[in-house]
Amino acid sequence: MDFFKALIPGGLLTFVVSALIGKGGSRGGWLAIQHYYIDGHSIYWSWILFAVATGLAWVLFAITPK
Repeated sequence: MDFFKALIPGGLLTFVVSALIGKGGSRGGWLAIQHYYIDGHSIYWSWILFAVATGLAWVLFAITPK
C-alpha cells in the first residue's frame, strides 16, 4: 500500500521539477526530460526522475510509523 501512496508525491515532484527545468530549455542531463504533446497540451516529463522520486517517497512512507 505504501507504494501506491508514493505514486502521487512522486508524480507531483516529477511534474514540477520537469516543468521548471524544461521551460528553461534544458534537457536535465541524466534526467532526460522529454517534451510531450498530449491532446493539444504540452508537458515535460522524466521517467528517470519519476522512478527516483517514487522510490524516495516509498521509502519515506515505509519508515514512518503507522
